[in-house]
Amino acid sequence: MAQRTARPVLVPAALLLLGLAAILLLTIRTEDVREPPGFMYGIVLDAGSSHTALYIYKWPADKQNGTGVVTQHSECHVKGGGISSYVGQRGEAGRSLEACLNQAVKDIPDDKHKLTPVYLGATAGMRLLHLSSPKQSNQILDEVGHKIQSYPFSYRGAAILSGQEEGAYGWVTVNYLLENFIKYGFVGHWLSSGRPTVGALDFGGASTQITFLTQEKVEDEHDMMKLRLYGQEYSLYTHSFLCYGQDQFLKRLLAQILKSQDYPETVTHPCYPADHSRVLKLNSIFNSPCTEVWKPSSYNPQASLTIQGSGHYEHCLGNVSELFVFGSCPYSQCSFDKVFQPNVTGSFMAFSAYYYIHSFLKQVTGIAVRTPDQLEEAAKSVCGKTFKQMSILAPEQKSRLQDYCASSVFLKVLTLRAYGFDGTSFPRISFQKKAGDTSVGWALGYMLSLSSLLPAETIALRKALTPVAWGALISLFVLLLVAVLVFIVLRARDWRKKGGGEGPI
Repeated sequence: MAQRTARPVLVPAALLLLGLAAILLLTIRTEDVREPPGFMYGIVLDAGSSHTALYIYKWPADKQNGTGVVTQHSECHVKGGGISSYVGQRGEAGRSLEACLNQAVKDIPDDKHKLTPVYLGATAGMRLLHLSSPKQSNQILDEVGHKIQSYPFSYRGAAILSGQEEGAYGWVTVNYLLENFIKYGFVGHWLSSGRPTVGALDFGGASTQITFLTQEKVEDEHDMMKLRLYGQEYSLYTHSFLCYGQDQFLKRLLAQILKSQDYPETVTHPCYPADHSRVLKLNSIFNSPCTEVWKPSSYNPQASLTIQGSGHYEHCLGNVSELFVFGSCPYSQCSFDKVFQPNVTGSFMAFSAYYYIHSFLKQVTGIAVRTPDQLEEAAKSVCGKTFKQMSILAPEQKSRLQDYCASSVFLKVLTLRAYGFDGTSFPRISFQKKAGDTSVGWALGYMLSLSSLLPAETIALRKALTPVAWGALISLFVLLLVAVLVFIVLRARDWRKKGGGEGPI
């Protein structure tokens, strides 16, 4: 039997050509690596009712508008209360920001300071102050503006956001971070993600917002907002409820209980733990426009009030529910307080105080809180615990333990009865503090919308490699294909010349 000789295989030639391709690509890309583009930066000061937070965002400096993914670089939380709490303390609101602004100077490279825009947005705390004293609110905005301008950044102004803006910017943040607007394709295209958007539930210190995409007619035009992002039109329902933030709600609840018991020196609070009491000044309750309706005609603001807890879930639920007006809707349907709301649809992300209440419930009760029944069970469990029991289960929360029964019941009434979430829609709420490494809130959406980083129209094609690199790669693949075809033709002809005596290997 004749010995068969092995023919040369294609592997050496293919490897040689691929090796040449790799060397060429590395050479091309090395030119890019030699001078890294670095990042651009932006700063947003979230001046909330209870505190101020400074967020630094960054994005690739070499990207065209709308193509550089914006991420959070760092954050800093200002010590003390919100800027609205510095009424009558000239200069203190601005001085309170110094530590975080100094941190921003360190966190952002020196050569990028002058190119870094900085925005301050104030929310419901300043909205309330503006209602009661426009002069004082303007003075505080001027003070913080002058302080920010003393730093080497590009100051873009300080403003009080409307409730509608706060809700819409929160919705933009959530969906941007979840990549529900666009995504980067494998071959270098920015494409529509094809995913539905997610609604946003925000629960701050002085207001709460609900925002979601709806196909239903929004019967009150004040609650409708249209956004055009990346060539897509979005029709949003958004409403902000002033005085329904956590801090203001707790004041309103206490004011209502105090009035119902005819303003005694010691009041029984059904939402406080049975073994807990505290003393506070009447002025700390009635120093807000939100409690004006329960304010006695005459009282001593510095008089002391003793609050004694009774830990009674049903009585707590009754008092909390009275803060909502569920009747006399002037539209086809309402959430509460005569406010129109279409039916909730799709998934939602709940953040800010929603996240902290939900986490606390899981921590101290061990209940997952994924369904309406579990929410009610967890709220009952918390309201039935003593202050001592909760202190053992959540020692780091000691300063706010007395408020969690009321807040849990409020969350139940707000989501289930007011907004209309049920056994099908409530499990679609995700309670989150962050999405990836970025804090969820209105701040990122605010900066994206005020800058050129969130285009209205569809962005152009972008390739993952430079045009030269793409051309070289395609040329090398063509050469490889031609080489393979030539080799096959030559070997076939050689085989025929030899008479086809040998079979293929």
